[in-house]
Amino acid sequence: MTAKDILGNPAYQAISYEGYRAKSREIQPSVEQLKEDMKILSAMGIRVLRTYNVQFAHASNLLKAISELKKENSDFEMYLMLGAWIDCKNAWTGQEPDHEVESEQNAEEIDRAVALANQYPDIVKVLAVGNEAMVKWATSYYVQPSVILKWVNYLQGLKAEGKLPKDLWITSSDDFASWGGGDPLYHTEDLNKLIKAVDYISMHTYPYHNTHYNPDFWRVPIEESKWSEIEKVDAAMIRAVDFAKSQYDSVTNYMKSLGVNKPVHIGETGWATISDGLYGPDGSHATDEYKQARYYQLMREWTNKAGISCFFFEGFNEPWKDANNPIGSENHFGLFTETGEAKYALWDLVEQGIFENLTRDGNKIRKSFEGNQENLLRTVMAPPSK
Repeated sequence: MTAKDILGNPAYQAISYEGYRAKSREIQPSVEQLKEDMKILSAMGIRVLRTYNVQFAHASNLLKAISELKKENSDFEMYLMLGAWIDCKNAWTGQEPDHEVESEQNAEEIDRAVALANQYPDIVKVLAVGNEAMVKWATSYYVQPSVILKWVNYLQGLKAEGKLPKDLWITSSDDFASWGGGDPLYHTEDLNKLIKAVDYISMHTYPYHNTHYNPDFWRVPIEESKWSEIEKVDAAMIRAVDFAKSQYDSVTNYMKSLGVNKPVHIGETGWATISDGLYGPDGSHATDEYKQARYYQLMREWTNKAGISCFFFEGFNEPWKDANNPIGSENHFGLFTETGEAKYALWDLVEQGIFENLTRDGNKIRKSFEGNQENLLRTVMAPPSK
């Protein structure tokens, strides 16, 4: 199986994954813990994972875990979109980031990614240069498109020289705007060259965040004002998916305007289930398990039918992401909690028994809210009215 065979194939469902259980990435998940997670994700039909960096042991341990599972069971299948993290100079140092110069650590990161792709060619099918590394709101670390272009060309060169597998696909995974789908300030010659250099475009779309930043699609229109709370939510979730479709179309249209026609897949999209602040009860009312379930279902239906891979963000909650604020939304994008509770989107799979005999850190896979739908629905708030 190659990336060309896998991406866009509904038999190979995709998800973003990191296995961190604790409030710090200094506590790395073990190979055995990663194997537990692989069995859980495989049971629900996931066959392709996306990771984000090779700075920590996580990615190499994950590849080791998958390799061991394949040896234990010849039918086990799991493939990887391996991410190499890209920063600008002074990123995360406390000094002023220099967005015109790249970090000297980028070369080492690329080298590590190349080594893993060559060590595990049966598992690593995509290399992604950077994660939201070009979008201007990533003020801590973003780089210019010329940096991403440089490394994509470097990797394509290694393929041409036989120093990487010839069917390995190279991309960068970034916000829809970074791929030309938004503000014209991104429409640069280097971006155009990058679009021509990658094997496919991996774009991100987040209606969830736009419930605050661009909320026109989200608010309840006057003609729906007398509907029930759930009816309002259901209609809003359809509008959210339409919003994602519009961002996808904006990227494909820009690509085609350059005379380019190659695959465009969704490298990241998701919906949080707990939040304070901008997306919680005092904000856009976007956050609960019911909305996540509807978004997950609708996005899978659309992308499967359209032949688009959708790396849903994400498999499991990661409590390190906003360690000082346990109810911060960044901690709660998982379809599972960190202790192995299956959120509402997966309740039907629990009922089908597909997680029978599977555990996460000794915890059986069970429904959130103890399976009480009435209690879950009490947490659901309709969007604000226009």
